[in-house]
Amino acid sequence: MSPSAKRRDLRSLGRLAFVGAAIGMMAACSTPRTVPQPVNLPEPAPPSAPPQGVKIGQPYQINGIWYYPKDDQNYDQTGIASWYGHPFHGQPTANGETYDMDSLTAAHQTLPLPSYVRVTNLDNGRSIVVKVNDRGPFVNGRIIDLSRRAARLLGFYDQGTAKVRVERVNTPGSGVFFAEKPETPADERKVASAPLPPISGSALPPPKDARVASPRAVERMPGPPGSLPPLVAPARVDPQNPEVSLMQVAKSSAIYIQIGAFSNADNAKRLSEQLRGLGPVKIARTEVKGTTFHRVRLGPLATVDNADELLAKVLPQYPGARIIVD
Repeated sequence: MSPSAKRRDLRSLGRLAFVGAAIGMMAACSTPRTVPQPVNLPEPAPPSAPPQGVKIGQPYQINGIWYYPKDDQNYDQTGIASWYGHPFHGQPTANGETYDMDSLTAAHQTLPLPSYVRVTNLDNGRSIVVKVNDRGPFVNGRIIDLSRRAARLLGFYDQGTAKVRVERVNTPGSGVFFAEKPETPADERKVASAPLPPISGSALPPPKDARVASPRAVERMPGPPGSLPPLVAPARVDPQNPEVSLMQVAKSSAIYIQIGAFSNADNAKRLSEQLRGLGPVKIARTEVKGTTFHRVRLGPLATVDNADELLAKVLPQYPGARIIVD
């Protein structure tokens, strides 16, 4: 099995595990469909009310990891993107829309539904705006799961993953406009997926010592997101695909596992010493609002597969670890 096929299988397994877990809850509950109840945990209030029709959502658990949706107006991260198509084409998304793999959409773990993000392939500078209308990806090390068409426009359909920057753009005054989706080719209008049954369930507080995904995992080791390669205004629009902006990006970017970020340099040094046996360790300094942070990273790593293997190795001890691109 090729690496790209293996990654697509992992994505499918993650999503099918999500569906299976939900159906399991339905089978265990003899009461009618219920509305999930909020988890009774302290959460900071969003900076402003989301637009009408936008849902932030309740905390939820997938494969033993807790995710906390948040209206992060300034979301701006680097990492690894994946894409999904069959067998999810025609199935309902997390916000009730029908998934169309030939639309410019995406799945994200915590951003409101719907919201809009600009995704830039850091290897080739191709950049598009997509609508976030689904939850995922639920595979460690991925920050966004794109539709098949989005992956094609960004140029990573064949390899399955890409190093990307994801920036939220649906803030007031963003001036974002969206091109209409072309007609789906006739030979691709063949998917007839069975609808999912109604799902019952309610959110529960995480058990003691449960693994928690971002943003709470990041809060345990405070610090800024991964450093972001410089982007400038679009150099030009792709004449063959007007949805695609051709951005100027850094000539090369590297993959790291970021373990934590500390304002105290001694804490960063102690952690780096603990990590020496896992490979090269780098402490990168950055300034955030006048405060210096020391980011402890493993790498650089040659491939996404290398990063996946190392992330799986460190997550049990450092649950806030994540893949970043610098």
